[in-house]
Amino acid sequence: MKILCISDHLDPLVYTASIKERFKDVDLVVSAGDLPQDYLDFVVTSLNKPLLSVYGNHDLEGFSKRSSDAWALSWEREDWERENQQFGSGVIHIGSKIAIERNIIFAGLGGSMRYNTGENQYTDFQMQLEIFRLIPRLLLNRLLYGRFVDVLLTHAPPFGVHDKPDRCHKGFKAFLWFMKTFKPKYLIHGHIHLYNLSDIRVTSYCNTQVVNAYGHYIIDTDVLL
Repeated sequence: MKILCISDHLDPLVYTASIKERFKDVDLVVSAGDLPQDYLDFVVTSLNKPLLSVYGNHDLEGFSKRSSDAWALSWEREDWERENQQFGSGVIHIGSKIAIERNIIFAGLGGSMRYNTGENQYTDFQMQLEIFRLIPRLLLNRLLYGRFVDVLLTHAPPFGVHDKPDRCHKGFKAFLWFMKTFKPKYLIHGHIHLYNLSDIRVTSYCNTQVVNAYGHYIIDTDVLL
Protein backbone atom coordinates (compact mmCIF):
# COMPACT_ATOMS: atom_id res chain seq x y z
CA MET A 1 0.00 0.00 0.00
CA LYS A 2 1.45 3.35 -1.08
CA ILE A 3 -0.08 6.60 0.11
CA LEU A 4 0.97 9.94 -1.35
CA CYS A 5 0.75 12.57 1.38
CA ILE A 6 0.70 16.26 0.38
CA SER A 7 0.24 19.58 2.17
CA ASP A 8 1.04 23.31 2.34
CA HIS A 9 3.34 23.62 -0.67
CA LEU A 10 2.78 23.38 -4.43
CA ASP A 11 5.50 20.82 -4.90
CA PRO A 12 7.09 20.93 -8.38
CA LEU A 13 7.62 17.17 -8.18
CA VAL A 14 3.84 16.78 -7.91
CA TYR A 15 2.60 19.72 -9.98
CA THR A 16 4.13 18.51 -13.23
CA ALA A 17 3.22 16.69 -16.42
CA SER A 18 5.29 13.74 -15.22
CA ILE A 19 3.11 13.15 -12.15
CA LYS A 20 1.52 10.03 -13.66
CA GLU A 21 4.87 8.37 -14.22
CA ARG A 22 6.46 9.47 -10.95
CA PHE A 23 3.54 8.33 -8.79
CA LYS A 24 2.10 5.55 -10.95
CA ASP A 25 2.23 2.99 -8.13
CA VAL A 26 0.40 5.16 -5.57
CA ASP A 27 -2.86 3.64 -4.30
CA LEU A 28 -4.29 6.63 -2.48
CA VAL A 29 -3.64 10.36 -1.92
CA VAL A 30 -4.23 12.37 1.26
CA SER A 31 -3.99 16.14 1.66
CA ALA A 32 -3.29 17.63 5.09
CA GLY A 33 -4.49 21.07 4.10
CA ASP A 34 -3.51 24.55 2.88
CA LEU A 35 -3.48 23.57 -0.78
CA PRO A 36 -5.59 25.28 -3.46
CA GLN A 37 -8.58 23.40 -4.81
CA ASP A 38 -7.23 23.49 -8.37
CA TYR A 39 -4.02 21.82 -7.18
CA LEU A 40 -6.00 19.02 -5.52
CA ASP A 41 -8.16 18.69 -8.64
CA PHE A 42 -5.00 18.39 -10.75
CA VAL A 43 -3.65 15.59 -8.54
CA VAL A 44 -6.88 13.60 -8.39
CA THR A 45 -7.50 14.00 -12.13
CA SER A 46 -3.94 13.11 -13.11
CA LEU A 47 -3.57 10.05 -10.89
CA ASN A 48 -7.22 8.91 -10.98
CA LYS A 49 -6.91 7.76 -7.38
CA PRO A 50 -9.05 8.62 -4.35
CA LEU A 51 -7.92 11.84 -2.65
CA LEU A 52 -8.99 12.49 0.93
CA SER A 53 -8.46 15.97 2.33
CA VAL A 54 -8.91 18.26 5.32
CA TYR A 55 -8.86 22.05 5.25
CA GLY A 56 -6.03 23.98 6.85
CA ASN A 57 -6.12 27.55 8.14
CA HIS A 58 -5.43 29.08 4.69
CA ASP A 59 -6.87 28.35 1.22
CA LEU A 60 -10.35 27.95 2.67
CA GLU A 61 -12.25 28.16 -0.61
CA GLY A 62 -15.60 26.48 -0.07
CA PHE A 63 -14.93 25.76 3.61
CA SER A 64 -17.96 27.59 5.01
CA LYS A 65 -20.32 26.03 2.50
CA ARG A 66 -18.99 22.52 3.05
CA SER A 67 -18.93 22.81 6.84
CA SER A 68 -22.58 23.89 6.88
CA ASP A 69 -23.68 21.38 4.25
CA ALA A 70 -26.55 19.06 5.13
CA TRP A 71 -24.25 16.06 4.65
CA ALA A 72 -21.65 17.35 7.11
CA LEU A 73 -22.23 14.51 9.58
CA SER A 74 -22.82 11.72 7.08
CA TRP A 75 -20.45 8.79 6.97
CA GLU A 76 -21.39 6.57 4.03
CA ARG A 77 -19.52 6.60 0.72
CA GLU A 78 -22.65 7.34 -1.34
CA ASP A 79 -23.09 10.52 0.70
CA TRP A 80 -19.52 11.56 -0.11
CA GLU A 81 -20.19 11.01 -3.80
CA ARG A 82 -23.36 13.08 -3.67
CA GLU A 83 -21.54 15.89 -1.85
CA ASN A 84 -18.61 15.88 -4.28
CA GLN A 85 -20.98 15.98 -7.26
CA GLN A 86 -22.58 19.02 -5.65
CA PHE A 87 -19.24 20.82 -5.32
CA GLY A 88 -17.90 19.63 -8.66
CA SER A 89 -14.78 17.95 -7.29
CA GLY A 90 -13.36 14.46 -6.99
CA VAL A 91 -11.72 15.40 -3.70
CA ILE A 92 -13.26 13.76 -0.61
CA HIS A 93 -13.24 16.28 2.25
CA ILE A 94 -13.26 14.51 5.62
CA GLY A 95 -12.93 17.32 8.16
CA SER A 96 -14.64 16.17 11.40
CA LYS A 97 -15.79 13.04 9.61
CA ILE A 98 -14.99 9.33 9.18
CA ALA A 99 -14.34 7.75 5.79
CA ILE A 100 -13.32 4.28 4.66
CA GLU A 101 -11.23 4.06 1.51
CA ARG A 102 -9.24 1.06 0.23
CA ASN A 103 -10.31 -0.71 3.46
CA ILE A 104 -8.48 1.96 5.49
CA ILE A 105 -10.47 3.78 8.17
CA PHE A 106 -9.73 7.52 8.15
CA ALA A 107 -10.71 10.21 10.63
CA GLY A 108 -10.27 13.84 9.61
CA LEU A 109 -9.68 16.86 11.85
CA GLY A 110 -8.73 20.01 9.97
CA GLY A 111 -7.75 23.49 11.09
CA SER A 112 -5.14 24.99 13.40
CA MET A 113 -4.84 26.36 16.90
CA ARG A 114 -6.83 29.60 17.25
CA TYR A 115 -4.58 32.63 16.81
CA ASN A 116 -6.97 35.25 15.35
CA THR A 117 -10.57 35.49 14.15
CA GLY A 118 -10.04 33.48 10.96
CA GLU A 119 -12.02 30.41 9.92
CA ASN A 120 -11.16 26.83 10.84
CA GLN A 121 -9.26 27.71 14.01
CA TYR A 122 -9.89 26.05 17.37
CA THR A 123 -8.92 26.12 20.98
CA ASP A 124 -7.76 22.81 22.40
CA PHE A 125 -11.16 22.40 24.08
CA GLN A 126 -12.98 23.05 20.80
CA MET A 127 -10.84 20.45 19.04
CA GLN A 128 -11.65 17.97 21.80
CA LEU A 129 -15.34 18.61 21.07
CA GLU A 130 -14.70 17.85 17.38
CA ILE A 131 -13.19 14.54 18.47
CA PHE A 132 -16.19 13.78 20.68
CA ARG A 133 -18.44 14.11 17.62
CA LEU A 134 -16.54 11.21 16.05
CA ILE A 135 -16.68 8.86 19.02
CA PRO A 136 -19.98 7.08 18.16
CA ARG A 137 -18.66 6.09 14.74
CA LEU A 138 -15.24 5.16 16.17
CA LEU A 139 -16.94 2.81 18.62
CA LEU A 140 -19.02 1.34 15.80
CA ASN A 141 -15.82 0.78 13.80
CA ARG A 142 -14.41 -1.16 16.73
CA LEU A 143 -17.46 -3.45 16.72
CA LEU A 144 -17.57 -3.90 12.93
CA TYR A 145 -13.88 -4.01 12.02
CA GLY A 146 -12.04 -4.73 15.26
CA ARG A 147 -10.32 -1.31 15.34
CA PHE A 148 -11.32 2.29 15.86
CA VAL A 149 -9.34 3.96 13.09
CA ASP A 150 -6.24 3.43 10.98
CA VAL A 151 -5.25 6.98 9.99
CA LEU A 152 -5.95 10.32 11.63
CA LEU A 153 -5.59 13.05 8.98
CA THR A 154 -5.10 16.52 10.45
CA HIS A 155 -3.75 19.90 9.44
CA ALA A 156 -2.08 20.86 12.70
CA PRO A 157 0.40 18.57 14.47
CA PRO A 158 -0.02 17.12 17.95
CA PHE A 159 1.26 19.14 20.89
CA GLY A 160 4.97 18.61 21.39
CA VAL A 161 5.40 16.57 18.18
CA HIS A 162 6.72 18.56 15.20
CA ASP A 163 4.96 21.74 16.43
CA LYS A 164 6.41 25.22 17.05
CA PRO A 165 6.26 27.51 20.11
CA ASP A 166 4.23 30.31 18.46
CA ARG A 167 0.46 30.26 18.96
CA CYS A 168 -0.38 29.63 15.31
CA HIS A 169 1.86 26.58 14.94
CA LYS A 170 1.36 25.04 18.37
CA GLY A 171 -0.06 21.52 18.23
CA PHE A 172 -3.21 20.17 19.87
CA LYS A 173 -3.07 18.25 23.13
CA ALA A 174 -6.39 16.73 22.05
CA PHE A 175 -4.51 14.80 19.36
CA LEU A 176 -2.28 13.20 22.01
CA TRP A 177 -5.42 11.96 23.78
CA PHE A 178 -6.81 10.69 20.47
CA MET A 179 -3.65 8.67 19.74
CA LYS A 180 -3.51 7.17 23.22
CA THR A 181 -7.22 6.28 23.19
CA PHE A 182 -7.93 5.15 19.62
CA LYS A 183 -4.44 4.03 18.56
CA PRO A 184 -4.31 5.01 14.88
CA LYS A 185 -1.35 3.54 13.02
CA TYR A 186 -0.63 6.93 11.46
CA LEU A 187 -1.32 10.57 12.17
CA ILE A 188 -0.64 12.58 9.01
CA HIS A 189 -0.44 16.36 9.42
CA GLY A 190 0.72 19.47 7.60
CA HIS A 191 1.03 23.10 8.78
CA ILE A 192 4.70 22.82 9.80
CA HIS A 193 6.92 23.81 6.88
CA LEU A 194 10.15 21.90 6.32
CA TYR A 195 13.00 23.87 4.77
CA ASN A 196 15.90 21.61 5.67
CA LEU A 197 16.42 17.99 4.61
CA SER A 198 17.59 17.24 8.14
CA ASP A 199 14.29 18.41 9.69
CA ILE A 200 12.39 15.63 11.44
CA ARG A 201 9.45 14.42 9.35
CA VAL A 202 8.42 11.15 11.07
CA THR A 203 8.14 10.59 14.82
CA SER A 204 6.71 7.71 16.86
CA TYR A 205 4.22 8.50 19.61
CA CYS A 206 2.83 5.55 21.57
CA ASN A 207 1.66 3.19 18.79
CA THR A 208 1.32 5.90 16.14
CA GLN A 209 3.69 7.12 13.44
CA VAL A 210 3.30 10.91 13.20
CA VAL A 211 4.11 12.07 9.64
CA ASN A 212 4.59 15.63 8.40
CA ALA A 213 3.20 15.71 4.85
CA TYR A 214 4.73 19.08 3.88
CA GLY A 215 5.36 19.17 0.13
CA HIS A 216 4.97 15.48 -0.47
CA TYR A 217 5.83 12.25 1.29
CA ILE A 218 5.20 8.60 0.41
CA ILE A 219 4.03 6.14 3.04
CA ASP A 220 4.88 2.67 1.78
CA THR A 221 3.51 0.13 4.19
CA ASP A 222 1.77 -3.22 4.49
CA VAL A 223 0.57 -2.32 7.98
CA LEU A 224 -2.70 -0.93 6.66
CA LEU A 225 -3.59 -3.88 4.42
